[in-house]
Amino acid sequence: MKLTIEGDPKARKDNSKDAMGGTELMKHALYNKLPMNVLDKFNIIPSRVLGELPTDKKNILWLHDTESDPEAQHLKDGGWKKFDKLVFVSHYQRQQYQSFLGVPPSASVVLQNAIEPIEIHEKPDPKECVNVIYHTTPHRGLELLVPIMKHIRESLPDVNWHLDVYSSFGVYGPNWEQRNEPYKELFNAIDEDPNMTYHGFVSNDEVKEALKKAHIYALPSIWPETSCISMIEAMSARCVVVHSSLAALPETAANWTLMYDYTEDNNDHARRHALTLMDALRICSDENMNDRLDMQKAYTDGFYSWKVRAQQWEVFLQSL
Repeated sequence: MKLTIEGDPKARKDNSKDAMGGTELMKHALYNKLPMNVLDKFNIIPSRVLGELPTDKKNILWLHDTESDPEAQHLKDGGWKKFDKLVFVSHYQRQQYQSFLGVPPSASVVLQNAIEPIEIHEKPDPKECVNVIYHTTPHRGLELLVPIMKHIRESLPDVNWHLDVYSSFGVYGPNWEQRNEPYKELFNAIDEDPNMTYHGFVSNDEVKEALKKAHIYALPSIWPETSCISMIEAMSARCVVVHSSLAALPETAANWTLMYDYTEDNNDHARRHALTLMDALRICSDENMNDRLDMQKAYTDGFYSWKVRAQQWEVFLQSL
């Protein structure tokens, strides 16, 4: 079986076979979950179209990017007709492609991202120290979060917290490491702060272990997500998630998180995130939060489970 996949070094020079970003995690998981006799009949393309489309298989374009991505512009003016079906990862994303690229609803389906649920675990006592985590690439709002945490230290001097940052473009492979350069000063500032630790790029398994110890996922995102796997994993890990209402984040969160209205003004965005994060720091020690976080985990593990999503994919493919 030959599948055209994003990250094939022979087909796309700016990506890497070592990439382990969200799209790559979804791709590997899906191919491992679906029966080979089903996959053999389809050419599933995660986001990037590479070369000629085969004529002996049905072509499924599995889109993870925003509608403004240069790689998506080929879908305009009826370009979507080259594919037997388009798969979107959120209803928000589907609507954007319909509005800006003219992809009709009948040409697509929505199959959300999925995870392997974080195993049940016991977190450290937040009354001793509240563990805050940021575990996505730096361009999604890390430059806002660091000064926010310094402001919170001054505003809530009696609250003991620590920020762990797992963030690097290295998640997309060695060829992307150079994109860390604009953030090196920020990474150094994190390492020099006694309340913060910069971990760089680590495996997804290591991130999951860190999530088990984290109480809060702080995501002052300034990037229009089409979904958010890091948020889904944090919700499964029973973290209080703090984020804005930008793009697909409200759909992903499904009302289980602490969300504030997004604004393009970064100063105002930082202020709103700080206020919501301070609220999270206060309530995460409240024993009443345990029941809500248990329900959050139950919802996340049920709706976003690969066990469920793989079945939906199989039914979808067989329907074609």
